[in-house]
Amino acid sequence: MSFDHRIAVVTGGGQGIGAATVLDFLDQGARVAVLDLDCNPLAQQLATRPEAAAHCLRVSGDCTDAAVVSAFFDRVEKELGPVDILFNNVGQSARERGGLFTESDEAVWRFVIEVSLLTTMRAARRIAPGMKARGFGRIVNMSTDAAFAGDVGLADYAAAKMGVVGFTRSLARELAPHGVTVNAVCPGAIRTRAHDRLRPEVLAKIVADTPAGFVGSPEDVAATVRFLASDEARFITGQTLLIDGGRWML
Repeated sequence: MSFDHRIAVVTGGGQGIGAATVLDFLDQGARVAVLDLDCNPLAQQLATRPEAAAHCLRVSGDCTDAAVVSAFFDRVEKELGPVDILFNNVGQSARERGGLFTESDEAVWRFVIEVSLLTTMRAARRIAPGMKARGFGRIVNMSTDAAFAGDVGLADYAAAKMGVVGFTRSLARELAPHGVTVNAVCPGAIRTRAHDRLRPEVLAKIVADTPAGFVGSPEDVAATVRFLASDEARFITGQTLLIDGGRWML
C-alpha cells in the first residue's frame, strides 16, 4: 500500500488521531497538508523526523472560518498540487462544559455543530469538485460511536456527528460514479487528551464494556483511515466503520 505521489489533507491534524494519521500518511510516501488551530504538538513529533517534515505543510488556522479554509486549500493546491485525499478530522464536544442538554445553552449547540459538522461539509465542498473532475478521490470523515449509541452530556455532539454520517452517505452516492469514495470512521474510546481527562471509574467502565478489553490508540484509527484512503478500498463507499473494540456491534 503506497501513497507515493498522493496529496493528502488532514484537518485537525495537529495532535491525537489527526497527528497519528498525518504521520501514517507521511510514512506511506504521501505529501500532507494540515490545518489546525495548534500545529505545535505535530511539529514536536516531526522534529526528530526531518525527512518526513519536509513533506508536511502545516498551517495554523480556524477550520470554522470559511475564508481561512478557502485560503488554505488555495495554498495547498499551489504548493503541493491537487488534493487526492481529504480526512475531515475536526470536531469538538461540549462534554467538558458539563451539564445536561435540558440545562444547556443554544450558543453551545451551535458551536458544536459548526465545529463537528459544518467544517466537514465546508472542506468537502471545496475539494470534491476537483476530485470529481479528475476521476479520483478519497474522503474520510470523522464521526463517533456516540452518534449511534448516544451518551449523556453529548446530545449536541452526537447529533452533529450523526449528521456527518448522513452527509457521508449522501455525498458518497453523488460522487461514486466519478471514482471518488466517501466514508466515515466512528472511534470509540481512544487514548487522546479527552480520554486522559476521564475519571478513573468512567474509564474502568468503558474498558469493562469493551469486548477487546482495552482502549484503542490514535494509530488504530489512523490505520483504518489509511486503508479507506488507499487504492485497495476503491469498492468501499458510503460506509461508517466503528473502531471501538467491539463495544457497539451494529
